[in-house]
Amino acid sequence: MKFRQLLPVLIGLQLLVSCQEVITVDLPDVTPKLIVDALIRVDTTQSFTVAEVRLSETSDYFGTIRPVSVDQITMSNLDNPGNNTDQVLDETSPGSGIYQQAFSTDQLVNDRWFLQIDYRGELFVAEAQLSFGVPIDSLTIGEGNLFSEDQTELLIRYSDIGDREDFYLFDFDFGEFFASEDAFYDGQTFEFSYFYDQVFEAQDTINVSLMGINRDLFNYMNLLRDQSDGGFGPFATPAVSVRGNLINATNINNDDTFNNVNDPENYALGYFSIVHEFRKYLVIE
Repeated sequence: MKFRQLLPVLIGLQLLVSCQEVITVDLPDVTPKLIVDALIRVDTTQSFTVAEVRLSETSDYFGTIRPVSVDQITMSNLDNPGNNTDQVLDETSPGSGIYQQAFSTDQLVNDRWFLQIDYRGELFVAEAQLSFGVPIDSLTIGEGNLFSEDQTELLIRYSDIGDREDFYLFDFDFGEFFASEDAFYDGQTFEFSYFYDQVFEAQDTINVSLMGINRDLFNYMNLLRDQSDGGFGPFATPAVSVRGNLINATNINNDDTFNNVNDPENYALGYFSIVHEFRKYLVIE
């Protein structure tokens, strides 16, 4: 009797297995796009700042983001053109995609800068000027949580400067970023909680940066966070539909014409920005 009860089930499973068919899906070819991580962090207490630009390249649907070398990267001073204002960034090691050069901090603080990347016969350019930030007053560990006990609450406090419009970018370590504006706390001391989805051990260190940014980068960061659901850093794997401030200037002859001539989809991902950074670290007790 038991065998007769199992027989229909076995027949059904055999039919199910025999009906499986491998389907091949032809994915469209994806033209690689350049990804630019050019967030230049400036500590105004230092005489010189090492500007670092990290370059990578998108691949197909199932590929990985890989570092890429380019023909040349330059940063040019737009406010004080002349000798030694066009600086070539050098790759730290062949194939690393990391380019660096030391700049006078005073010039990075006071002047406008122009980034140009020569990549596979094309020119990608962007302009940036430093936005000021404010110091971090305090970092403390709280006792709250949002969704589970496997979280750590970090309380961060800082004092906004009144009579100016400020936007801030927080780097909470571990590839976690958050952007804020002072619309509701202009000129006040402000504190908020940030929650990590992990529990730290004693003597673990959390490094936090507060950076001053402009409105355009603030909007870019929020769009990027919405599309990536907060799971990625702002430059490692940017969403293709979120465009930064780098444009393809290969066919632009007029300096006042900032559009992609005849090729609107050929642009680089990422962002070029110069930010005033304050750092503070906290050791878990």
